[in-house]
Amino acid sequence: MEHVELFFKSIFIDNMVFATFLGMCSYLAVSKKVSTAVGLGAAVIFVLGITVPLNWLLDQYILQEGALSWLGPEFASYDLSFLSFIMFIATIATMVQLVEIVVEKFSPALYNSLGIFLPLIAVNCAILGGSLFMQSREIATFGLAFNYGISSGIGWFLAILAIAAIREKIRYSNVPAPLRGLGITFIITGLMAIGFMSFGGMLTGGDEAATVENKTVVIDSEEEKEKEKEATLADNTKKELN
Repeated sequence: MEHVELFFKSIFIDNMVFATFLGMCSYLAVSKKVSTAVGLGAAVIFVLGITVPLNWLLDQYILQEGALSWLGPEFASYDLSFLSFIMFIATIATMVQLVEIVVEKFSPALYNSLGIFLPLIAVNCAILGGSLFMQSREIATFGLAFNYGISSGIGWFLAILAIAAIREKIRYSNVPAPLRGLGITFIITGLMAIGFMSFGGMLTGGDEAATVENKTVVIDSEEEKEKEKEATLADNTKKELN
């Protein structure tokens, strides 16, 4: 259940684009055609799916305070957390270079259409954000880290695919001249973000219901205590009168 909750929450509720607005540069620049959006989205899924669990291992066994205790008791006091950014970016850059080599080898047309934005995945804040969110949210296991990386990538993929499909359609629409281009794109992105915010109730409705039930139980118990006090006072009054 924890994996399912994390999967849907990362895609719809904590979407990289619509919730935190990360990766907006490539999101806006490479979303003019669905074909290029699919290629870049798939590359982002691959990079996040590999780098987030790898950076989880680095964080758990090298970077955290006391993480080097597996080397011996003399290393237990070491804290290398200040190297997090450098290590995370190095891992991301390595994976992006691998993706670039594979895409250039097997799909030269996609490689040419993505242009400079394919190597720029290395400095895409959505990619680094995935690893930093993994660290700050203290994801417990390697499996959950892999799940978070894949689901975050899928969320970014859905966002760029949706805006690319819409931009292909509005190309033939009568958009007012001042809003053509990035203007209407920003407006549509804001409306899509509002729509994705509605998914927040998927995982909070049960908690709210449980909270209401707990409050009801507390109120009932307080009412019972007050009734008992009133009954005790009435009994004492009767005894005094007698």
